[in-house]
Amino acid sequence: MPSIPFDDLLQARQRIAGLVRQTPLEHSPSLSRRLGVPVWLKLESQQTTGSFKLRGASNAIAQLSAEQKRLGVVTASTGNHGRALAHAAAQQGVKAIVCLSERVPQNKVLAIRELGAEVRIVGRSQDDAQVEAERIAREQGATFLPAFDHPHIIAGQGSLGLEILEQCPDVCEVLVPLSGGGLFAGVALAIKAASPAIRTHGISMRRGAAMHASLEAGEPVEVEELATLADSLGGGIGLDNRYTLAITRECCDQVHLLDEPAIAAGMRHAYREERLVVEGAAAVGIAALLDGLIEPRGPVVVVISGRNVDIDQHLRVLNGADA
Repeated sequence: MPSIPFDDLLQARQRIAGLVRQTPLEHSPSLSRRLGVPVWLKLESQQTTGSFKLRGASNAIAQLSAEQKRLGVVTASTGNHGRALAHAAAQQGVKAIVCLSERVPQNKVLAIRELGAEVRIVGRSQDDAQVEAERIAREQGATFLPAFDHPHIIAGQGSLGLEILEQCPDVCEVLVPLSGGGLFAGVALAIKAASPAIRTHGISMRRGAAMHASLEAGEPVEVEELATLADSLGGGIGLDNRYTLAITRECCDQVHLLDEPAIAAGMRHAYREERLVVEGAAAVGIAALLDGLIEPRGPVVVVISGRNVDIDQHLRVLNGADA
């Protein structure tokens, strides 16, 4: 199985220590009462760019050669990776081009431009944006840094898993948003290295869950990208997926899929009970707990992956809309 050595996670954490925040782990009294066990929220929504993606992007750019940095980097993104790559590139003096589909919310498009990256809007899906990014890499010599299926990206995300283990040593269940699998793979590699008995849960939306479909098929498959509150979890995993599918298959104890009303309920709970403004993709762990999908044996850690929600959408959800 293609994998990432545990030492790579340790080195990544050391490498990016001055580039990212160690985010807090906060107790949730409301969810703890509901489940009867301690529930903790890993607030990656408080990361510098508003999501966990900065970890992987910073680690990947830091390992480029001087020539690669001169030629710049390019990526395709549903928004958060592009924002993180733009920030990390600016920090390290590297030109960045970010390809986005028309589905990416405008607040994320504007945030990427404000960080100094060149933005290109291409097609109606993450896959369309990916084709354009790969073309740019071939023609301009820029380094293509994918959103998830790359060893340096995965190792960077794995630093989050290392923090969880330090902040909650007795954790029994870890809930992680699941899309292309970079976050899940990195966190799960750290968690399972500490103890295979800790259960890992991948949480996704029911509408267009590419990793779930690929796990069921036993190989990468394409799915139609549909509108969803969890827009950051949209897009495929790549038909040439090298790392994240295999690692997720090996390290994931259970995958849970959520309908749109459940995701909306998770967002509302995060705001009303936890005082958190989070995007739909970040609320899926909370939603899974509210939906009774997890029967925890002990302390639970829920990864709250990002806060970069369109505010108008957030207000609609708070006012009772589910999409």
